[in-house]
Amino acid sequence: MSATTLVWPPLPLREWSATRDTLHMWTQIVGKTRLALAPMVNHWWQVPLYVSARGLTTSWMPYGTSGFSVEFDFDHGLEIQRDDGRTFTMKLAPRSVADFYAAYMAGLHSLGLEVHIWPVPSEIANPVRFTEDDTHASYDAAAAHDFWRALTQASRVLAIFRGRFIGKASPVHFFWGSFDLACTRFNGARAPQHPGGIPGLPDWATREAYSHACISAGWWPGALGSPLEEPVFYAYAYPEPVGCPTATIQPAAGYYHDVMHEWILPYEAVRASTDPDGAVLDFFQSTYEAAATLGAWDRAALERDAHSLHK
Repeated sequence: MSATTLVWPPLPLREWSATRDTLHMWTQIVGKTRLALAPMVNHWWQVPLYVSARGLTTSWMPYGTSGFSVEFDFDHGLEIQRDDGRTFTMKLAPRSVADFYAAYMAGLHSLGLEVHIWPVPSEIANPVRFTEDDTHASYDAAAAHDFWRALTQASRVLAIFRGRFIGKASPVHFFWGSFDLACTRFNGARAPQHPGGIPGLPDWATREAYSHACISAGWWPGALGSPLEEPVFYAYAYPEPVGCPTATIQPAAGYYHDVMHEWILPYEAVRASTDPDGAVLDFFQSTYEAAATLGAWDRAALERDAHSLHK
């Protein structure tokens, strides 16, 4: 097994799609806990999960004058930790979304945590209530572990890229609605009103997310039936400046997707590269430079002097 395979694991979507879709629903249930409890932050930054040394975590959430966290451990359990030392754990194994939801809510209740969430998936066309979803019930432990390892690598490189920017930038965070890892840069300007229309997401919520001009970069595992049926790195701008589809970007495997209105770099192209980190950073940097230049961003005021990174 090559060093690249160990660091950047293979993640062929068709081999773990059922697990991917089940995990999507499970992370929504946990993510909606954070949505219910965390104080509002611009662009909904209070709701994502974060990559951890074990999997994905909510981080600490307030509950009255105390708090708790929830963590997916892809070795393979879910743990709720109260800050008074009490814990609840449940095994991650093949089980329906309805069963997971019932066990998770019972776990919260056992710790004295009464949390009310809207039990319907977000950003999903034709959603099925969590309490009624017996279709999604797969859990391939090895695939889930590889998914987490891919997230750690994407998160690590996104953090390096984020460090090059001194303007307003989001954390590197995992949005459970869209099931992707993202980091977003802003130039401070208000954006035109977003047209909305995202399935399963109210337009007012979308407009909060895209209230200001931004350039976003991230990683997504893909989804069967979508325009991208493979894991990819992506980048896009909102509003999108004229000229993005024909802009020159790096590396050669990167391209502009006319349906998604995003630049795409296939994950497999990164795994095949002799310098995976360099390929991803070149993609993020070249797409940012294209969008920022075409969008007339004040790059001198927003970007860190490259020489200062080595002082």
